[in-house]
Amino acid sequence: MRQESADRIKELVELLNRAAESYYAKDTEIMSNYEYDKLYDELEQLEQETGVVLANSPTVKVGYEAVDELPKERHEQPMLSLGKTKSREELRDWVQEKSALLSWKLDGLTIVLSYHEGKLAKAVTRGNGEVGEVITNNARVFKNIPMSIPFEGDLVLRGEAVITYSDFEKINAEIVEEEAKYKNPRNLCSGSVRQLNSEITAKRNVRFYAFNLVSAQGMDFENSKKKQFDFLAEMGFDVVEYKEVNKDTILEAIDYFAKAIETYDIPSDGLVLTYEDIAYGQSLGRTAKFPRHSIAFKWADEIRETTLKEIEWSPSRTGLINPVAIFEPIELEGTTVSRASVHNISILKGLKLGIGDRITVYKANMIIPQIAENLTQSDSVEIPEQCPVCGGNTQIKQIGDAKMLYCINPQCEVKKIKAFTLFVSRDALNMDGLSEATLEKFIAKGYIHKYADLFHLERFKDEIVRMEGFGEKSYKNLSDSIEKARNTTLPRLLYGLGIANIGVANAKMLCKYFHFDLEKMRHADVEELSQIDGVGEIIATAFYEYFQDTTNNEQLDALLKELYLEEVKEEGEQNLAGKAFVITGSLNHFPNRDALKEEIEKRGGKVTGSVTGKTVCLINNDITSTSGKNKKAKELNVPIVSEEEFMNQYLE
Repeated sequence: MRQESADRIKELVELLNRAAESYYAKDTEIMSNYEYDKLYDELEQLEQETGVVLANSPTVKVGYEAVDELPKERHEQPMLSLGKTKSREELRDWVQEKSALLSWKLDGLTIVLSYHEGKLAKAVTRGNGEVGEVITNNARVFKNIPMSIPFEGDLVLRGEAVITYSDFEKINAEIVEEEAKYKNPRNLCSGSVRQLNSEITAKRNVRFYAFNLVSAQGMDFENSKKKQFDFLAEMGFDVVEYKEVNKDTILEAIDYFAKAIETYDIPSDGLVLTYEDIAYGQSLGRTAKFPRHSIAFKWADEIRETTLKEIEWSPSRTGLINPVAIFEPIELEGTTVSRASVHNISILKGLKLGIGDRITVYKANMIIPQIAENLTQSDSVEIPEQCPVCGGNTQIKQIGDAKMLYCINPQCEVKKIKAFTLFVSRDALNMDGLSEATLEKFIAKGYIHKYADLFHLERFKDEIVRMEGFGEKSYKNLSDSIEKARNTTLPRLLYGLGIANIGVANAKMLCKYFHFDLEKMRHADVEELSQIDGVGEIIATAFYEYFQDTTNNEQLDALLKELYLEEVKEEGEQNLAGKAFVITGSLNHFPNRDALKEEIEKRGGKVTGSVTGKTVCLINNDITSTSGKNKKAKELNVPIVSEEEFMNQYLE
């Protein structure tokens, strides 16, 4: 029995770590929060019963190691996790006769801020609790972090970087590809905070909420946690919302937060209770993983049992087909729900779903409906072999750790919307006023069948101005934008055609190679294309096959009659032609990596994402770093040079 328990512990540790890595590092969900919590509880129970605790167990690990791309720094004080409970009564008993502060447990990325002489000096992520990543430049563009404070002494505080649900929805709405959309605000926030380019961070509306004052040089807060919070608020920080409670008022306060979370715009996965008496809390010490001065409260999921009625297969613009569970309506957290996303084929199969199965449903963080368990597990749902929109064939593809279903019919109506959306996008023809929703309406009404039709919408002017959301002024703006788009460049046109694997950079590269001669490009064979540095057989074949298609050529010929292709002059000396480089880490002379990349491309060079035998050099100001790129460069004998060395050697 002990061996079976030990084997089960190994199995659970591997499974939970893989799920956590997918969720936090890869933005992919391979199991529900409910299932994760259930398996975590099972692991914890087995460890207590057997005394076996593996070194990499999620019950003893605190977060993940910092990624190699940002500078690392050790925290002065380890950042521990908190003990957790779902019991309101346990929370009340924990308070005893003391006073405590009950606050939101925000679901973002924990950050440590340091101020020196009234100025923001440093910002470091939590990382693994002992070593974090330095993200000072990104913190400076958070929406609500004070750059200067009215306090000259050294100040250190902790807080949570978050992205609100409303900002999350706006950002996702701008992403065309369904599989590229962010899964939740926490993942979006994590990626935004840890960007190498702070310009991207600035666009994400990241906010910071202080939840702990670590130290304030020379200050006496009279042993009061509340006075620390008041002080931080006086310094200009947004402090996490809290209520002062005791054993008689704590249940009422929990009810307040439980009601507030229904409309709370900031992601939260529970509450935190900490003693108001700082010295008392510190006197309690800590366990190996948890401090005893605070405890986290996770919402006890309200779970209802219901019957699965059907699986709805919902296609996206890229051909991705998402399974959605439709079940008998139930009341959850005060609202009626009847649908829940199953996310992908892996989760669908893991739940062993079948029509008529009895399932339990909950709301993740009291907001998003999710299937908790399948009580029947008939495993009878069939994966459709035809797309529900066009009837074309489907295919299951492995994307990271998850299996996903795609429609592979290139003429699928949903894909047509995607094609037009790309064609009018900023990097292609750049037509303002043609949103995805507008394009969908125009396609449905038969206004546009091929790209050239966009330049003749005047035929439907009377109908368009009467459409909801339009009018004479909107139509005039759209018409002006389309006329302006007639003047474009060959790289923009080539990218806008949506040829597989031809992004903005590849479009520019191909145009330069063929000296901006479209006819030569249209008639190039696979062998010639494959010889171009950086193209390869896969891209070459896709490019060749696109122009072998009669319909594609007819559409392009019709389009060319509507366009004026501006001449593109190659700037500067092409001294880097045919050379490939890799850039990593932060830069000193260029504002960001894109700026250096642009300079290299101007000179005929190419910037790739990974080090290969063809890489001329790896540009990294941290030459002694043990990052994956540095290791690969050393293995392949690729020189690692600083930004300044690169500039002296190649840009002068």
